[in-house]
Amino acid sequence: MKPHSIKQLFTQYKMLALLIAVALIWAFFSWKTQGSFLTPRNLSNLLRQMSVTGILACGMVLVIIAGEIDLSIGSLLGLLGGIAAVLDVTQHWPLALNLAAVLGCGLVIGLLNGYLTAYRGIPSFIVGLGGMLAYRGILLGITGGITIAPVSEPMVYLGQGYLPAVPGIVLGVGLFLLAAFLTWRARASRAQHGLPQTAPWADGLRLAVIGAVLYAFVQTLNGYEGIPLPVLLLLALLGLFSYITSQTVFGRRIYAVGSNMEATRLSGINVKAVKLWIFGIMGLMCALAGLINTGRLAAGSPSAGTFSELDAIAACFIGGTSMRGGSGTVYGALIGALVMASLDNGMSMLDVDTYWQMIVKGSILTLAVWVDVSTRAGRR
Repeated sequence: MKPHSIKQLFTQYKMLALLIAVALIWAFFSWKTQGSFLTPRNLSNLLRQMSVTGILACGMVLVIIAGEIDLSIGSLLGLLGGIAAVLDVTQHWPLALNLAAVLGCGLVIGLLNGYLTAYRGIPSFIVGLGGMLAYRGILLGITGGITIAPVSEPMVYLGQGYLPAVPGIVLGVGLFLLAAFLTWRARASRAQHGLPQTAPWADGLRLAVIGAVLYAFVQTLNGYEGIPLPVLLLLALLGLFSYITSQTVFGRRIYAVGSNMEATRLSGINVKAVKLWIFGIMGLMCALAGLINTGRLAAGSPSAGTFSELDAIAACFIGGTSMRGGSGTVYGALIGALVMASLDNGMSMLDVDTYWQMIVKGSILTLAVWVDVSTRAGRR
């Protein structure tokens, strides 16, 4: 087979290739750990670990699709998580008020980053780099360089809580029924407009696969303590951002800005406003990730979020988001986050030295970008 044909096949079945890669990674670590990697307890911990990177990746994928980058999200996660811990431990704010304050701070800071990039013309790389240093410095200032602990039980539950078994089963059934309804509605819509239909057996097979995945997901996590709340939040964000990017005018404008910003501007779209709100959304995702991280650690740490921006960016690129902008999906970024979390978890279980873990993750990131560059070059 010619190299050009291989590139075309990989481009067409990129998500399938990623899922196969996840399966191979899991099989390898299960073999090396004598099955401990695939226990319900470890998979629950892995998904909880993935949730913070996944939440950041949900926002970062929009930023990259629009042709920008944000290097400040790790420090911003730490800062907002530190603010949540301070308000909880020293000020004794109730959880609802604390959540509102932290989410508001995240939105304002994200909009500030977007304003500096879109309206002041400062490159997003520089805005992010400056924010990385400034937000980390503010975090050290408000915490005094010490860990703020212990946070209250409601805050801990936010990061460490579980959905009980029965509600988890109800959720799984509900998601399957939703998938069946959306499939039926899509077929009815295509029939109404006289468009060609996919074969019934293909839709049936797809629903069967969805049902099997949901059954395995719910049963595996119920085998430990239930579905972790951070994972539920991540699933909700996956649905929300998938809808925004595929079914809304704002979502289509994000892709348009990243594909050809000048043509988009000449067509009458307010490119600056689109970029402003993309960074605002990124700030909200940092706030959510900071809250989850503080609850998971039961403390606010001055080192929280270190290198988180690299994991989120790597997840996006591994998941197929183009470094040139204009292309990428939220679900692809989350699969990329699963790859990163699986490598972290598996290598930690094998007691792999930290420097080797960094070398492996850096090499995979480089490989992912090389694949993006080579496959896109083949289509020009």
